[in-house]
Amino acid sequence: MSEQQRDQWAQWLLQRRHGGDQHYLQEMLSTLYHYRDTVLEHAHIQAGETLLDIGCGDGLIAFGALSYVGEQGKVIFSDISQDLLRHCQTLAAQQGVQDRCHFIQASAEDLSSLKANSVDVITARSVLIYIHEKRQVFREFYRVLKPGGRFSIFEPIIRFVLPEPPHIFAGYDVTPIMPIIQKLRPAPVSSQSASSHPMLDFDEHDLLCFAEEAGFPELYLELQIAITPGNGEKSPAGQQMCWETFLRSSPNPLAPTLEEVMHQKLSKDERDQMTAYLQPLVETRQKVSRSAGAYLWGTKR
Repeated sequence: MSEQQRDQWAQWLLQRRHGGDQHYLQEMLSTLYHYRDTVLEHAHIQAGETLLDIGCGDGLIAFGALSYVGEQGKVIFSDISQDLLRHCQTLAAQQGVQDRCHFIQASAEDLSSLKANSVDVITARSVLIYIHEKRQVFREFYRVLKPGGRFSIFEPIIRFVLPEPPHIFAGYDVTPIMPIIQKLRPAPVSSQSASSHPMLDFDEHDLLCFAEEAGFPELYLELQIAITPGNGEKSPAGQQMCWETFLRSSPNPLAPTLEEVMHQKLSKDERDQMTAYLQPLVETRQKVSRSAGAYLWGTKR
């Protein structure tokens, strides 16, 4: 299947999130492996159990879980993207583990293809940020888990990062070219509209409340926040996002690349001005990175 034929979720995970830059992908994966390992550790998985990975994507958590459930266990790969499920099926066959993997196309808020009390563990990473009905997701967690079953998830808290101040763009100070940058920003939204956007309509407190409302009596939450300034030094080739990667990567499956937006909204002269100013900042790591994420795990009694 060609890149153009894949759905938007598969296109992003397999290409657009790293702009086709394999060096940047490897750097990104080092962070993602940490998320995966922490989610799996919090799940307290036992050999022989059945684990359901919701929004499995390219299989980061699901394949990692196989060593936890062992030869007698099973991992269910669940995603709304049939293209990503096919991708994972291919990888499972290549690794010779297809007999311990099951694949279902389902959304996180509708797991009706699974019976009640049928799985031991549920995992998910960065899934709820795309879903409006978050309470329903936790109700489905509770329904399909067996008594004593556990769930473990990680979600970025986007409210901590967005919206950025007017003089900041993707973490860079763009004060000298603010008139150009303003043309790239989405139209201002009201506080009411922002509060209904699935990426912005929750924080760590909401996640805890949703889980408790669903019936989970035992819950734990760990919030991690980081603000890290760049060091202003040009990095060795392949160890930092280059300008072309910055232009051609997309922050999420629903967002265009910066290159696409620039060509849509800026004149050639404006693109040249923006490049002349911003490219050196990108290549010398002048970005201040801000991130927040919540690990939440719990047990059904």
